[in-house]
Amino acid sequence: MYLISKKNGDLVEVLDILALVDPCRDEMPCRRQLGGERQVAGVFKKAALSFPSGGALPRRWLEPEYFK
Repeated sequence: MYLISKKNGDLVEVLDILALVDPCRDEMPCRRQLGGERQVAGVFKKAALSFPSGGALPRRWLEPEYFK
């Protein structure tokens, strides 16, 4: 799955989908997509990412209190 960095518009590949949908985790492993070369993986804050369409991530993925 790919998301976009709100900071600079870079395309980011999500490496752990379970971390993405877990509201108790505010960070997840991702890899920037720059050119044809495979980039080094890093940790990204979920709040700094959005869908490529520009839509925000669902609150249930970001807020542990959402289900209460």
